[in-house]
Amino acid sequence: MNVPNMGDSITEGSIAEWVKNEGDYVAVDDVIVVIETDKVAVDVRAEVAGTLTKLHAEEGDVVEVGQSLVDMQPGDPPEGYAPDAAEEAPAEEETTPAAAAPTSAPQKTAAAAPASPPPSSSPKPSKAPIDTSSSTSGSMSRNETRVAMTRMRKTISRNLKNSKDTAVQLTTFQEVDMTNLIELRKTYKDMFTEKHGVKLGFNSAFIKAASMALMDIPIVNASIDNESEEIIYRDYTDISVAVATPTGLLTPCLRNVESLTLPGVELAMAELVQRARENKIGLEDLAGGTFTVTNGGVYGSMMSTPIINMPQTAILGMHATKVRPYVVNGEVVPRPVMYLAMSYDHRLIDGREAVTFLCNIRDKIEDPVRMFLDC
Repeated sequence: MNVPNMGDSITEGSIAEWVKNEGDYVAVDDVIVVIETDKVAVDVRAEVAGTLTKLHAEEGDVVEVGQSLVDMQPGDPPEGYAPDAAEEAPAEEETTPAAAAPTSAPQKTAAAAPASPPPSSSPKPSKAPIDTSSSTSGSMSRNETRVAMTRMRKTISRNLKNSKDTAVQLTTFQEVDMTNLIELRKTYKDMFTEKHGVKLGFNSAFIKAASMALMDIPIVNASIDNESEEIIYRDYTDISVAVATPTGLLTPCLRNVESLTLPGVELAMAELVQRARENKIGLEDLAGGTFTVTNGGVYGSMMSTPIINMPQTAILGMHATKVRPYVVNGEVVPRPVMYLAMSYDHRLIDGREAVTFLCNIRDKIEDPVRMFLDC
């Protein structure tokens, strides 16, 4: 059995984990090994049933497409073989904190810190001297753990560095009053979920508003071909959505958002996000993209300057919605406000287009009816 084709631009990967070992019996479609590429982790599954007789690589080794990966002796399972035994064995441990921890997390070997002494009722001096002469070995931990960067993390690092080195990045900001969008969601969220089977969120509105703004201001949807020194304009919008996963940041792409309805955006996004977090995203889902939307607000971010996802030329950053003083008809009133940030490549996009684009999104969010009327 050889290393399978893992995508048009993927020629090699690293052995992340051997799920099966020499001597193990595998059924058809059982995962034998996980190979980590620059973009995704690929599950290599058994094409026929049989017993593994030899593994040709170890965890951490780099393997190329077509290289011999494992030898297998086809045949029936041995007597007493239980297909689900391996999966069922650790089931009881899943409720414990240790079992719930990610397997990739570094394991510290330091001794546990001693229990804190009971509080004393006697007062303590405000400036107690620090005794540096006594030896209290084991009371503090100063261990360091080194863990190799994953292949995906190395690729993310290279891409971000390349973005900063290549593009002339500038960020413009805007605030948006979320009142009407919040009211819209509150009024229709139950009917929306009942009909479409997904929850109505805020991301879909921003993605749709961004798509419409991209069609209105095509230069933001364009990119630079550095080799030919040409500008590539597009009549479609493929929007990448930043998703944090246990293995790193992924940007799966929603295709032809300009043709999708709001429910269509929600359904497509829910499917992509779920597959990304379950490590089932495909290379074809990550390819392309003309613009990126990232939402740091779900983690409490108030403001940021997102880095452009090359070779795109702009990225929209959403942030946390907070109740702030806001002027409405000459009066200061409390309103739910979100700060938006748009980083763009100044080689291609001028400040006028960038600010106009961000205001275009703001206007559609503050008056959601404009998204349905396309104005």
